[in-house]
Amino acid sequence: MKYGRFGAGAFQGGKADDYNDPPRPFIEHLLELRTCVVRCFLAWFGCLLLIAPFSPKITEWLVEPANKNMSMVQGLTWTTGLDILLKIMLWGGTALSLPALLFFILRFIFPGLKRSERSILVFCLGGSTVLFLGGVWMAYAQTLQIAFQVLQKINAWMGIKVEILKIEDHIAIVMKTIIAFGIAFQVPLIILVLGWIGVLSSDWLRKKRRMAIVLTFAMAMVLTPPDPVSQIIMAVPMCLLYEVCILVIRVREMTKRKKRDEKYQEPEKG
Repeated sequence: MKYGRFGAGAFQGGKADDYNDPPRPFIEHLLELRTCVVRCFLAWFGCLLLIAPFSPKITEWLVEPANKNMSMVQGLTWTTGLDILLKIMLWGGTALSLPALLFFILRFIFPGLKRSERSILVFCLGGSTVLFLGGVWMAYAQTLQIAFQVLQKINAWMGIKVEILKIEDHIAIVMKTIIAFGIAFQVPLIILVLGWIGVLSSDWLRKKRRMAIVLTFAMAMVLTPPDPVSQIIMAVPMCLLYEVCILVIRVREMTKRKKRDEKYQEPEKG
């Protein structure tokens, strides 16, 4: 009997980890993959077109950090609106299409996973969304404001006065910072999942703490604007999340050890 893509057939018969996808010919899997890829492309391209009319409003949102820090800048100059439009369509459309892309990908993957594996995958997707949005908020609401203020103070101290700021350069900095924070905040989730399934241990993570801190600050130096404050704003939360991962993985290990000990003690009680 063939179950639906998201059907409950995988949980019948009391087997919690049964697969929800009976064996099928390889060509059938290729056809399913082709359908998934086509649907993802159509969703992505449709979102690119859908977001185009909102590009002026999105541009205002991206320019806002510069408008709040214009004490050292006399004006903004626009060289080409087409370049900005294409960037907004590409990045904004991709972000807008993510829910549809995830749905089609999950629809293709879920039948080949066990229940425990699907639960981990759903947790990863939910956690990834929350962490990405948290990184975007921290970048836009906090880091960019501080970074521009620090750069202005450095310019004032050096006696450099910025007369004109190219809007393309500003938007490039804003988009790079927002995307960098969103992606960087995915790293703790990857560590947590690897620890949850037993690939990494809490003891190993503690031993590699110093190396992790150095790599975190190095990554922040590459991904953030060229000022030490924004680098610290990215690196410090990452280090704190690293410690949280160690704690969660440690609790997970203790819980698994306790269950294993109780399982071994049950025959003795009988």
